[in-house]
Amino acid sequence: MPAAYTHFSHLAILCLVLAINANQNAVILAEAEIVINKTRVEYSEEQFLKWVDFVGSLNHSLFNSAKNKLFPSYTLTVDKNPALGDFTSIQEAVDSLPSLNLLRVVIVVHAGVYTEKVKIPKLKSFITIEGGGADRTIVEWGDTAQTPGPKGHPLGTFASATFAVDAPYFIAKNITFKNTTPVPRAGEMGTQAVAFRISGDTAAFVGCKFLGAQDTLYDHSGRHYYKDCYIEGSVDFIFGSGLSLFEECEVHAVAAVTGAVTAQGRSSMLDDSGFSFVNCKVTGSGALYLGRAWGPFSRVVFAYTYMDNIIIPKGWHDWGDPSRQM
Repeated sequence: MPAAYTHFSHLAILCLVLAINANQNAVILAEAEIVINKTRVEYSEEQFLKWVDFVGSLNHSLFNSAKNKLFPSYTLTVDKNPALGDFTSIQEAVDSLPSLNLLRVVIVVHAGVYTEKVKIPKLKSFITIEGGGADRTIVEWGDTAQTPGPKGHPLGTFASATFAVDAPYFIAKNITFKNTTPVPRAGEMGTQAVAFRISGDTAAFVGCKFLGAQDTLYDHSGRHYYKDCYIEGSVDFIFGSGLSLFEECEVHAVAAVTGAVTAQGRSSMLDDSGFSFVNCKVTGSGALYLGRAWGPFSRVVFAYTYMDNIIIPKGWHDWGDPSRQM
């Protein structure tokens, strides 16, 4: 398959569902009733691109400061050298915040490799993690699904994450999240190793890197926006049930033989989750599926995206269930 840019097909109508929230549904349905001279594909593409512009604007809820105007922001610093920062670890900075956080807090993480496991609980909202550059500020850990937990039982995929966020209104900028577990051998079990898990709603990631092998980025649930990010892995390395837009990102495969970019978990026709990749690049090694149907109604769209000559022509894998084929 020669390198090329993919274009919207009949699947573009699905992208519309990804691109609107509940408040926009009524407006778009009303507009659709008066569209006479446009095809469904043309209209769907137009509406989706409007949303792409909207989600990156100051009017989008993620960047809307109205909820925080009564509360001033403040900044904490993290540095490996205790003389140069407020804390020496990111988790210490997070733990210092009130259990119910209601104002925007920027945690500036100075350059360095931070070998730690970080978790932001669901009531600590409005946290920004800002690194000194994705190549200079790195958070890493090496848990897998089989790593023993506190009670001796395997952690499982969910708890294997190097960095996990359960809170809404999270932002990350210019930082790398890494799981150091190596690329698994073909057929090896229990090697799911998450670099980052996002379970909170309305999160944004700008200029970040997510490095791992199997199950690198767990886009678990909620609405998320990724801009100018780099995501690396081998199998199902962008997975979950989020409603997420990836814009101008590079998706890089390090599969030794065969791999898959996505494993999206949409469970029903009423589930509005799905992944959209717009103006992205798919690069790397191995023979690659664009996605595996983790859920019975998995939904992933690649639009205007460059792909190296590594994509298996079939494109998609049905996870061994023919009913998941379109």
